Amino acid sequence: MAKPRLLLPKNKIVVASSKRNLSPAQPEARTGDMPDFDRVIHERLRLGIISALAVNHALSFTDLKRLLDTTDGNLSVHARKLEDAGYIACSKRFEDRVPRTEYSLTAAGKKALDKYLNEMEVFIQKTRQR
Repeated sequence: MAKPRLLLPKNKIVVASSKRNLSPAQPEARTGDMPDFDRVIHERLRLGIISALAVNHALSFTDLKRLLDTTDGNLSVHARKLEDAGYIACSKRFEDRVPRTEYSLTAAGKKALDKYLNEMEVFIQKTRQR
């Protein structure tokens, strides 16, 4: 079995189309620049789970736990949130009488991750332009 990888997929970089010159006297304009990140993905461990699944066809619970260096309970709670949002799929089966839980990224999860990464890239570009 290939060793699991934790890499973000290569996406096109979206550059902000206009530079805005905001002065400190315009705080309301500055807060409007903050993107509305997907809160389901934005949390650190959930972002790790969905990113690992984006570059691996599927990963077992044990692989994800080891890769993300987390506890059973923490991984299970965050995986459930991603599953409830429809971003990952969970399959359970037995291998030699041992339960095996495996996760994979859904089409909705891939789309949500792509959108999240594009929003993050735009935000980073805007931040660097200031």
